[in-house]
Amino acid sequence: MIDAHTRCLFEEQLDSAAKVIGIDLSALQVKKLIDYLALLIKWNKAYNLTAIREPRDMLVKHLIDSLSIAPYIEGDNILDVGTGPGLPGIPMAILFPEIKFLLLDSNGKKTRFLTQSKITLGLANVEVLHGRVEAADNTRRFDQILSRAFTALDNMVLLCKHLLSDNGRFLAMKGLQPNEEIEAMPESFCVEKSIPLEVPGCEDQRHLIIIRRSN
Repeated sequence: MIDAHTRCLFEEQLDSAAKVIGIDLSALQVKKLIDYLALLIKWNKAYNLTAIREPRDMLVKHLIDSLSIAPYIEGDNILDVGTGPGLPGIPMAILFPEIKFLLLDSNGKKTRFLTQSKITLGLANVEVLHGRVEAADNTRRFDQILSRAFTALDNMVLLCKHLLSDNGRFLAMKGLQPNEEIEAMPESFCVEKSIPLEVPGCEDQRHLIIIRRSN
């Protein structure tokens, strides 16, 4: 659990980090983000949803890290593939209530946590799907497909290409610039941008790789 003093400190750090990233959070959004973090801390003790266990590390390496891609979110329907405990999908759904998010993961413990988070946080724009991406409904198309620590870029585009709209984009969150993964991508896709991300409080390198279909 997060006590009142720690919550206040976390809210201040979150709000400050958001301003550095270039986004403005409402008081309700800050509250929901910390409520989500509190849920993650609680469930992680029993279900081992993430290897990061220290709440302050979770705040930076999960929550603020997820917020770093907010300036690049576009569209009406977004898929977060291999979402795990909802990263970056839950934070993005809190920031963008007008966008529909599908959170997909093959781990039943994690999708149960996601379902509880959706209910507790009142996220009407979130749908949770337990299963593998290969088996996802191929009649659905998404404007963006997000991934964070999911798989190599070439594997991601091959597994998910049937779910991407014609003009859609993959947004893959990576650590170091993944040059070898980029070189291994199929010719039918290309990197549109590779963006160094600023994650306040985190010293590790972070990159966002934006991928589109080749012309």
